[in-house]
Amino acid sequence: MSVSELEADLSADERAGLELIRETGGIHQSDFWKELDVSSRKGSRIAEALEEAELIQRERTVYDGHNTYFLEPTARDLDFSLLMAGDMLSPFIGEEEIDSQSDAFSQWLMNLAYEEY
Repeated sequence: MSVSELEADLSADERAGLELIRETGGIHQSDFWKELDVSSRKGSRIAEALEEAELIQRERTVYDGHNTYFLEPTARDLDFSLLMAGDMLSPFIGEEEIDSQSDAFSQWLMNLAYEEY
């Protein structure tokens, strides 16, 4: 089942929770339910439903001295195609300084241009 098919089956609260997790890139469950303005019990149920649908990952953690979960989007939910040119990953991934005159960038741009035509 595709991600869009899984999302079609979500309740409004579950969709809002998934959107929050995607926007933040990850959030502690103890903050998650507060941001959604729901009870901790309902927040836990939303997180569990999203995890069962494999739309997020829940990992046990300690946050502010309390046991909780860290919620983050699953890797399959992320679209890396915009970083690709043919089979080359953008040379700027992980780089702090960007050199637009570099050979790696030129090759990546050429692959991107040839991919279009």
